[in-house]
Amino acid sequence: MAEFESSTLAIPATGAVPRHIAIIMDGNGRWARSRFLPRVAGHRKGLEAVRETVRACGERGVKHLTLFAFSSENWRRPAEEVSFLMQLFLRSLEQEVGRLNDNSIRFRVIGDLSAFDPAIVEHVARAEALTAKNDRLVLTVAANYGGRWDILQAANRCAREHPGEEVTEELLSRYLCLRDAPEPDLFIRTGGEERISNFLIWQLAYTELYFTEVPWPDFGAKQLDEAIASYQQRERRFGRTSEQLAASRLQPDVA
Repeated sequence: MAEFESSTLAIPATGAVPRHIAIIMDGNGRWARSRFLPRVAGHRKGLEAVRETVRACGERGVKHLTLFAFSSENWRRPAEEVSFLMQLFLRSLEQEVGRLNDNSIRFRVIGDLSAFDPAIVEHVARAEALTAKNDRLVLTVAANYGGRWDILQAANRCAREHPGEEVTEELLSRYLCLRDAPEPDLFIRTGGEERISNFLIWQLAYTELYFTEVPWPDFGAKQLDEAIASYQQRERRFGRTSEQLAASRLQPDVA
C-alpha cells in the first residue's frame, strides 16, 4: 500500500496538474426540472458526465478521481428516487467496468456497503478485483459514505487493533477509506451549492475548493479544464508565508 504525506504533518508534493480531484456531482435534479423532466432523467444524463470526466482526467494525467455518488444522508430522499439510484448504480457496474478495465483504470468503492443489496456488493467486489492492478487512473466512488462516518470507523478500528495506545493523526489516517491515496488537491462541486456536505472532511484539510453553477449533467472536459485552470492560479502555502513559498522555489535541487 502506498504511503502519502499528510498536509498537516508535512508539505505534500504539488504540480500544475492535480494528482487527486474529488467531485460532488450536484445538480442532476435541478437540471431535469429546468427541462420539465423527471429527476431520474438528470441522473441518467449525469452518468454521461461521469464517463466524460473520467476520460478527461485520464487524458490530463490526473491519477486519482473520487466521486461522491451517494451520501449516508441521501437515504432521506424519496424512496422511488433511492430505488432508481440503486438500479442505476447496478447497471453502471455491469456496463462500465469492462470499459474501465480496457483503459487501465482501477475502480473501487468506499463507504458502508452493508446497507446495499447483495447483488450490488457482489458486482462491486468483482469490479474491484478485475481492475485491481490497473494504474492509469484510480476511480473511487463514494457510496453510502459520510466524512464523519469515515473518521468514526477509523477511530473504532484503532481502538480495537491498538488498545491502550495513544491515537495520533498518523495512526488514525491508516484506517481512513482513502489511506492509500494522496489528499485531494482540488475539490469541485457542481450545481451552484457551496459546501462540502460531509464529504472527505478529514482529507480536504488543505484542498483547493472550486464551486461552479454548472449542473453535473452539463459538466465535461471544458468545465474540468476551467476548474484546473483556477487551481493553477492558487498559491498553495500549507501554512507558510508567500515569501517562504517563493524562497523554496529558488532552492536548487539536491542530487
